[in-house]
Amino acid sequence: MHLKSAIYYTFLSISFFDFEFSLAEFSSITTTKFLRDPETLVSNNANFKLGFFGPTNSTNRYLGIWYSENDSDGMSEVIWVANRDSPLKDSSGVLKISDDMNLKLFDSNNSIYWSSNIPYDVHSSIARLLDTGNLVLLPDGSDTSIWQSFDHPTDSVLPGRKLNLKKSLSDDTLQSWMSNVNPSRGRYRLISLPRSLPEFSIVDDTNEIYWRSGPWNGYLFLGVPDFRSDAHFGFSIDNHNGSVDLLYKEEDQPSLERYFVNYDGRLLQKLWNDSNWEIIWQSLGSACDVYGKCGKFAVCDPKKAPICECLKGFVPKNDGEWRQGNWSNGCVRRTTLQCHDTGVKPDRYFQLKQIKVPDDFRWISAGPGDCEGLCSKTCDCTAYTSYIGIGCMLWNISLLDIQQFSTDGADLFIRLAHSELPGESGKWKVRTALIVTMSALLCGILIFIWWWIVRKYGRTVKTTPTRTHSHDIFGGRGQTGEFHDLPLFEFEKLVNATNNFSLINKLGQGGFGLVYKGIWEDGQHIAVKRLSKASGQGLQEFVNEVVVISKLQHKNLVKLLGCCVDGEEKLLIYELMPNKSLDAIIFDPVHRNMLDWQKRFEIIQGICRGLLYLHRDSRLRIIHRDLKPSNILLDEDFNPKISDFGMARIFGSKQDQANTLRVVGTYGYMSPEYAMEGQFSEKSDVFSFGVVLLQIVSGKRNNDFQNHTSLNLLAYTWKLWNDNDMHPLIDATSFKPCFESQILKCIQVGLLCVQESPVDRPNVSELISMLDVDDAKNLPLPKQPGFTQREVCCKNGTLQNGEECCSLNCVSLSTLGGR
Repeated sequence: MHLKSAIYYTFLSISFFDFEFSLAEFSSITTTKFLRDPETLVSNNANFKLGFFGPTNSTNRYLGIWYSENDSDGMSEVIWVANRDSPLKDSSGVLKISDDMNLKLFDSNNSIYWSSNIPYDVHSSIARLLDTGNLVLLPDGSDTSIWQSFDHPTDSVLPGRKLNLKKSLSDDTLQSWMSNVNPSRGRYRLISLPRSLPEFSIVDDTNEIYWRSGPWNGYLFLGVPDFRSDAHFGFSIDNHNGSVDLLYKEEDQPSLERYFVNYDGRLLQKLWNDSNWEIIWQSLGSACDVYGKCGKFAVCDPKKAPICECLKGFVPKNDGEWRQGNWSNGCVRRTTLQCHDTGVKPDRYFQLKQIKVPDDFRWISAGPGDCEGLCSKTCDCTAYTSYIGIGCMLWNISLLDIQQFSTDGADLFIRLAHSELPGESGKWKVRTALIVTMSALLCGILIFIWWWIVRKYGRTVKTTPTRTHSHDIFGGRGQTGEFHDLPLFEFEKLVNATNNFSLINKLGQGGFGLVYKGIWEDGQHIAVKRLSKASGQGLQEFVNEVVVISKLQHKNLVKLLGCCVDGEEKLLIYELMPNKSLDAIIFDPVHRNMLDWQKRFEIIQGICRGLLYLHRDSRLRIIHRDLKPSNILLDEDFNPKISDFGMARIFGSKQDQANTLRVVGTYGYMSPEYAMEGQFSEKSDVFSFGVVLLQIVSGKRNNDFQNHTSLNLLAYTWKLWNDNDMHPLIDATSFKPCFESQILKCIQVGLLCVQESPVDRPNVSELISMLDVDDAKNLPLPKQPGFTQREVCCKNGTLQNGEECCSLNCVSLSTLGGR
């Protein structure tokens, strides 16, 4: 597939930086001609510049090379940094050829911050910036370089450049920046892992794989069908001496482009399109591109919901976790392989088509017809495939990082016990046909009997005193009282509207049940919240939600259309929100691009207005108690609407706080005083809002940092605040330099909301004023957030720093402790 047809993403250009330019531009550096900050060295074709740059709001200065196209408008793309780990502290930097003929970077004290470190003994040398973007050091009078920047890349590779990929951290390994404004060595590297066939991977600072290309067959990478050798912006591979040379092929008509490892771990390709820089390919096009997303023996399909599914013949290792969307434990085999046991039918193979092949395979040079026999010879072999240009690939023990493609990919044959697959004999076909026919006939009879019983006795059953109905609860008040405007829906009609609550119509799952989309008789699209019988929400919580929402009317609150009670069934009917919930957008690596910063800020303001209405402006004073992204719904224009009032509490006009022995809500969003002591107030909702605000800014869940920093979102944000560097927190997909001050202000407001003491937190009216302030210097400085030094214990005793160890309604204080 042509790479230009890839999805285009708006992304952060390196425009956080304050590039300074002078009228003085050189074509070379000699022993007598130096490069001083802010002078620049320019290539002959004027496409590249070598000079000094630094992050805004910082005195640090770096020597680097960038694309000069439109750099005056802040669209510069830095492709190489000399002193990435040793920034100059001021603008006194000077690049010169020293007495030993090396290129060296000095400050005003003549301290060396970087050197080319050539071991050669040359009489004289000269430095030039070539039209390829390569800075070279040449012996005077020679065209053969003794040092070049292409041999010492930072995070980028350009067309025509051959990149040697090694497992070890070396000078020629592509390594990401620390953040989008900090060019020092970051967490992610592009390397070639020791495999029997060449492939490359992105690994983090713990050497854990984050993404992999799949093996190279001489024509393409099996895990990235777009990376063909003959494709536009294609690659070629030279595998030798235990390392891999990756050549980024140069086009016949050169263009301004680069591949680079972004600070968030994505491999990106950018292209200049005559007006701006565009991302035309990225390694993480969907959540399925993350290495091992679904765990072992599972396949990830980005077009399905949920995206993870166990392979045929396998079941979830932890069914409860799997149903909750935690797929890391993967799947296990349902029936043990027979291997070479005598007296039993032999194992067989099930074919999966268009697959990204699993990791950690064994390569054998053999023909396609030999692969199955080779796999069947050993009991450990679990799968095989054969591919043009490769031969046989065999997998032993486990299968990890399998993805379903819509085009290309390989055919993977999974080894299963004989009983897991139907036979091919004529007898089996006859038996199957007979079973299917009899089953269909039996189902038809049962359906007819059910229909006849319902038709004959349905009304009598419905009027039995043991069955509760909407009119039993709301009917007495529904005619003249507080519910006279609230429609009561019939359960049977809701069944029809949702296609019998089909999984295809499932929108999401909350603490109290599932939400389905449906189409009402008049064609109106609705959302039906079907409360789970095991959820713990009884009639009291249900009536509470109806009472609360029926009295509320605000553009930033979800609109309740009606309700239904039918026996044990309790349902709420809302207006349908086309863009689902906020968490489905900001936490998704693809969908988050739908929200630029302006829209995110409007969402923040909308949530504030909704809270202000609940706390101060409505007929009732209401504390929500479970504000989180999954309870913020988005309409067709991404306007936020607060939902899920099952845990809300109504306050009296003079009441400021209340206590409860029954803590409800979601860990990670609860305020300390509520989680620890059962005290809740407006300031409890403010704390939850602060967490949501920081998640909107960062695009991260509460516990996304724990694997690497052992910090939750609040602790990580507080650390960055004390380090005076908030940029690593900011979601790069929403960042633009013109909004930097507003984003930093929102982070400060978020920290003010999550301060440990409720007395220190602002109320919602003050929050709205703070968000309207132009200069964050007028805001108070935040104190330490709650839960930054203590851990919260879940009901099962598992320590959690972050989000949603359980979202619930039945937690007593005796099971919750601060540490």
